[in-house]
Amino acid sequence: MKSKVLLVSKFYYRRGGACVYVLNLERLLLDRGHEVAVFAMDYGLNEPSRWSGFFAPEVKFFGRDAHLLPAARRVLGIGDVKARFSAIVDRVRPDVVHLNNIHSYLSPVVAAIAHERGIRVVWTLHDYKLVCPAYSCRRNGVDCTDCFGNRLHNVLLHRCMKHSVKASALAFAEAWRWRRTVLERCVDAFICPSRFMADVMIRAGYDARKIHVVCNFVDESPAGRGNAASRRGDYCCYAGRLSEEKGVDTLLKAATMSSLPLKVAGEGPLSDELRGRYADCLNVEFLGKLDRAGVMELLRGARFSVVPSEWWENNPLSAIESLSCGTPVVGAATGGIPELIDDGNGRLFMSGDVDDLAWTMKEEWRSLRDNEAIARDARARFSASRHYDSLMSIYSGS
Repeated sequence: MKSKVLLVSKFYYRRGGACVYVLNLERLLLDRGHEVAVFAMDYGLNEPSRWSGFFAPEVKFFGRDAHLLPAARRVLGIGDVKARFSAIVDRVRPDVVHLNNIHSYLSPVVAAIAHERGIRVVWTLHDYKLVCPAYSCRRNGVDCTDCFGNRLHNVLLHRCMKHSVKASALAFAEAWRWRRTVLERCVDAFICPSRFMADVMIRAGYDARKIHVVCNFVDESPAGRGNAASRRGDYCCYAGRLSEEKGVDTLLKAATMSSLPLKVAGEGPLSDELRGRYADCLNVEFLGKLDRAGVMELLRGARFSVVPSEWWENNPLSAIESLSCGTPVVGAATGGIPELIDDGNGRLFMSGDVDDLAWTMKEEWRSLRDNEAIARDARARFSASRHYDSLMSIYSGS
């Protein structure tokens, strides 16, 4: 008998990798004959859903319309989110509640509610929020583990959230309310998309018996696969968020040094700054935000893609999608990225090192790759079927 699954994600549109995963997983489970419901925060950009009437009301943490009291109540799991989630659980009666990114805009209270009703709770982790109140295990441009071992007060001491006392105090309150001992009681299985993340969770004190490593997956449809042997253009590319931790500035400096043609797809907090700074760099082209079809076309035509992250990247879909298109990846040797790249499908460079990245890009530009072999291996390794089989084992507790 197929499990009835309730997917939980704070947003329900293609906002980033975690949200893309949820939408893809919903389709995968439906295609395999499962009953699937969705719980998210009500938000203007959400995709249409038959379950939207149950969604939690929107809360705003930043900007002119921010309201601190509703935001504080939400992160602590007080009020409307409990009622809305309880209502959808009563309606759906799921066998499994599968959590994804839920902190702040929803709340881990949903795990507690499901656990109290005897529902199996599975949580796929897309960042380090459970061990770092500021999500990234990074402070002032360097790796940071100060909050490991329940030393959560450090987020307030260092003002890690937006350099703000208020924001950091709220992050501390949330982290303490939903600390490791509380979450481990409510959650049956934590899914880490990389071995690196699993090791971080265990190092921070989480029970290794509840940790499972399941890599992300890619679209198996003909539209998602495309032709790996198609003619390659004379460019390399980056597709992702334009933000500090993604290492985009390092990439642009390396592109300037190497003079290789680089296409940059995406938007983010550094968009205007980077466009202005590199406006005279004739080998760099900013494409703005592309839809999925545009990103896949960009990847399929590139000589290689670059994943220049300077934080502990978990299991980036950008790298997986690139490899599944038969496009090699030049990736930063940090986080879970080295788990995806070997001598046959790309190269690694020292994260944050402009000279090493420029040299590695030039070496990869001169390489001859078997694009079809890269695509074939990646599609097998990151297949939806393989991912589904792993999930079913975790859902059943076997």
